[in-house]
Amino acid sequence: MYQQEVKIRVRYAETDQMGYVYYGNYATYYEVARVEAFRSLGFPYKKLEEMGIGMPVLSLNVNYHQPAKYDDLLTILVSIPERPRARIKFHYEVTNEAGKLINTGATELVFIKMDTGRPVRLPEVMDKLIQPHFH
Repeated sequence: MYQQEVKIRVRYAETDQMGYVYYGNYATYYEVARVEAFRSLGFPYKKLEEMGIGMPVLSLNVNYHQPAKYDDLLTILVSIPERPRARIKFHYEVTNEAGKLINTGATELVFIKMDTGRPVRLPEVMDKLIQPHFH
């Protein structure tokens, strides 16, 4: 399993009238965590796009445990629980500075050729970087 922690400070514009992080913003937080996880592997998402590969989201699951608020420093633990092939799964665990569980979620994405929209396997160069994390 591959894991990476990403920190995000809640901005005022990300909150709703109740002062809580607007529920839809967690999908954006997950995206930030995915992109940073790839970067930490040594393969920024931008390189995939330069290779003509995109990663549309197939599914998104979000579970809200308690609200995050303006100026909270959130830690997102993003995990890739299984070795990717043509699809890749991510799990997310969001905690606040006190270590309280705020949110959990999961996404599944598919690798596609952007010019055709057809699924492709994980690029070999990226597979070599991620393979050591799965035994």
